[in-house]
Formats: sequence, structure tokens, C-alpha cells
Amino acid sequence: MSWFVLIVSGICESVWAIALDRSEGFSKPVPTMVFVVGLIASMGGLAYAMKHIPIGTAYAMWVGIGAAITTSYAMISGEESVSLMRVLLIGGLILCVMGLKLTD
Repeated sequence: MSWFVLIVSGICESVWAIALDRSEGFSKPVPTMVFVVGLIASMGGLAYAMKHIPIGTAYAMWVGIGAAITTSYAMISGEESVSLMRVLLIGGLILCVMGLKLTD
């Protein structure tokens, strides 16, 4: 259950990061509210998962999931350029995060 919560928490991290960008300095109410809800869900899930998963592994997975999704979203939406190297590096990040699960 802790691993599932950690994965969902990592997804929520990307939600709040994207909403933070969309809020334009907290000047837009809907993205600001999505940011707050995403942040609370993300941190709450991380805190729960850290009760059962070592801190280094949990934090690295949380950040890795959030970074991979956020960067992929930025490339898909056209906000960041797409290149073979970026795609390979994100793939490598995902493989490394999966490797942490396998070594636990």
C-alpha cells in the first residue's frame, strides 16, 4: 500500500508543479487551488509512505516520478523542446526509480 501511495503522491507532485506554473504567481484562482490541493495530497502521501519506506528511497522515487511526468507534460504541451536525448534521459530516470524499488 505504501508504494501505491508513494506513486500517487509523485503524480500529485507533478500536478502541483504544473498548477504552480499555470497560477502565474498565484494570480489565477483555479490553478492556485489546484496547486494547494495537489501540494497537500503530495506531501501527505509522501509523509505516509515514509513510515514504511526508507527516506532516501521514498524521496528519490517521489521526486523522480514528479520530475518525469512534469518534464514529459512540458514537452508534450510544447512548452519545452523535444529531443532524443531528453526522452532517453527521462527514460533513464524512470528506470533508475524502478531500480530503487527492486533493491528495497
